[in-house]
Amino acid sequence: MEFSTAARILMCPADYFGIEYEINPWMNMQQGTNRQLARRQWQRLYQTLCDLGAAIDLLEPVPGLPDLVFTANAGLVFHDVFLPARFRFGVRQGESPHFGKWARDRGFTLVPLPESMKFEGAGDALFCGDTLFAGYRFRSDVRSHHWVGERLGVPALPLELVDPRFYHLDTCFCPVAPGVAIYYPGAFDEYGRSVLKDRIDRLVEVSAEEAVSFSCNAVVVGRSIVLNQGAPKLAAALETLGFNVRPLEFSEFIKSGGSAKCLTLRIDGEEAASWRHAGQIPSC
Repeated sequence: MEFSTAARILMCPADYFGIEYEINPWMNMQQGTNRQLARRQWQRLYQTLCDLGAAIDLLEPVPGLPDLVFTANAGLVFHDVFLPARFRFGVRQGESPHFGKWARDRGFTLVPLPESMKFEGAGDALFCGDTLFAGYRFRSDVRSHHWVGERLGVPALPLELVDPRFYHLDTCFCPVAPGVAIYYPGAFDEYGRSVLKDRIDRLVEVSAEEAVSFSCNAVVVGRSIVLNQGAPKLAAALETLGFNVRPLEFSEFIKSGGSAKCLTLRIDGEEAASWRHAGQIPSC
């Protein structure tokens, strides 16, 4: 398959998005979501990414799969390889065939993890430079990250998540360039914080107040960063570093435990990734 320097992103329209079950502390079936507002918020993100020059590939929404909209959890892309997620909860496992078909139709080589492992894709596995930072405990397990690192031939650093509100790594950590990332320290144990400080040159700390607005769940396209509008301090810090910040409203998706990053999967790999090694990863 051909590769491009332009950002390539997978999204799924929010036609059937809603809170139909509860699998994280944010979800409340009685509260529910405003479906029309959710669609408008999704459309605004889609248009913003298009305006930034990203090429968007759309996955067809499916009734009964409300979280299909969170394409970040589909799997992990590395070159022309797609490692599909193995979801922890049964209510999300029905998404996997749709993500798998999309990947095969686009020419990716699927490399599935062993059935005994749990792995929720780019929700828990994010490259910063050549290193894969991997969150575990609530959704993915540490064995899966070791397996992925060995399979791809990249250093993988598992980080234990300790706050159930931040159940995926992408809810509390976001690489914005090689050697630069934003993070919420309270989501990690002491060892995890020390790993991040040791391995990433520039860490931008997010306050607890802004972290709960899912400000770390951001989408990076070049020097532009799209994040939830409830994080003025983080936005100012990023602008000081020379980034162009695009705040948008994601209130309906936050009710389900997601925001901008959750709604996207980088088909060309994460923005901060450094793809230096050519060649395919053989299938199992």
